[in-house]
Amino acid sequence: MTEQTLKPKTRPGTPRSAARLAAVQALYQIEMGEDAVARVIKEFHDHRLGSEIEGDTYIRADRNLFDDIVSGAWARRSEVDQLIAGHLAEGWTLDRLDRPMRQILRAGTYELLARPDVPTAVVITEYVDVAHAFYEPREAAFVNGLLDRVSSATGRKAANAK
Repeated sequence: MTEQTLKPKTRPGTPRSAARLAAVQALYQIEMGEDAVARVIKEFHDHRLGSEIEGDTYIRADRNLFDDIVSGAWARRSEVDQLIAGHLAEGWTLDRLDRPMRQILRAGTYELLARPDVPTAVVITEYVDVAHAFYEPREAAFVNGLLDRVSSATGRKAANAK
């Protein structure tokens, strides 16, 4: 296992929420260590999802959702990154965002693009919650606003979003 881990301030309470948080952590690990996606997914299955780490017990994550987010967000990274970059404020680039924020936005944008079975409001709320696990309210509000703009650009009904 790599030493490149991202530890949240809080842990999620449902298997789907846990899958999203773990997906953000896995995407971070992939970007930091340039590890193969399949290897990181296997590592999370074998050692992290639903395990005890450093005295903290993590709930079992929805593995199918986790696998889809990690593999899909990474495979469609170019498309996802373009969409995110197109909704950043003038003068901002994706590279200017820190790595954890990039992964939160990548995972959320991927779900907005590829998971029409998940309501827009759920996607946005879940990733705002993930942002709260790592950041202060200001950054979580940034995630909310950016994902809301991305949802509109992808044709997702804004009425579903909060």
